[in-house]
Amino acid sequence: MTQKTDQDCILEIRAGNVNAYAMLVTKYQTMIFTLAMRMVGNREDAEEVAQDTFVKAYKALDTFKGTSKFSTWLYRIVYNTSLDCIKKNKRVIYSEHIDEIHESDIGTMQDALSYIEAKEKKQTIEKALLQLPEDERVLLTLFYFEDLSLKEISEIVKISYDNVKIKLHRSRKKLYHILKNVVEPIYLSHGSRK
Repeated sequence: MTQKTDQDCILEIRAGNVNAYAMLVTKYQTMIFTLAMRMVGNREDAEEVAQDTFVKAYKALDTFKGTSKFSTWLYRIVYNTSLDCIKKNKRVIYSEHIDEIHESDIGTMQDALSYIEAKEKKQTIEKALLQLPEDERVLLTLFYFEDLSLKEISEIVKISYDNVKIKLHRSRKKLYHILKNVVEPIYLSHGSRK
């Protein structure tokens, strides 16, 4: 039996088979929850955002034209729903002012990260991401964790391709600075034991 494509499921849903929507939910629930979690910063709100996203997507399925991938369309809905949640909760996330960061420093970071176990590395990155404003978290998440192209990200966040490139570069530098403050002391402490 061949795997149904997103378009196959959408055609079935439009023909009246509401159960076909469960296949899309199953396929995209982790992706949607992950993005919501990275944007809103807590599990309870992320679960609500994910649920709202799927309800909104179902209700708006007739508006999906197929000019972009279904996943891109769905990302756009979770992105907007997350922003609504943040505005509703009036969360203010502060980010540090970042001075000039040199690309040559990245090698030191990679050496330092090698000392942290995989689980700790993931937790460290997630905590660092939460220190960034939600728009920067989204760009990094979509590009590095969801492997979306710059064009797809541009469609989701509704900014130009060139602005996505610029903002992604700046966001990466800010994340590097945050991680450097966490990881460098670990690297130095391991180095002093040798």
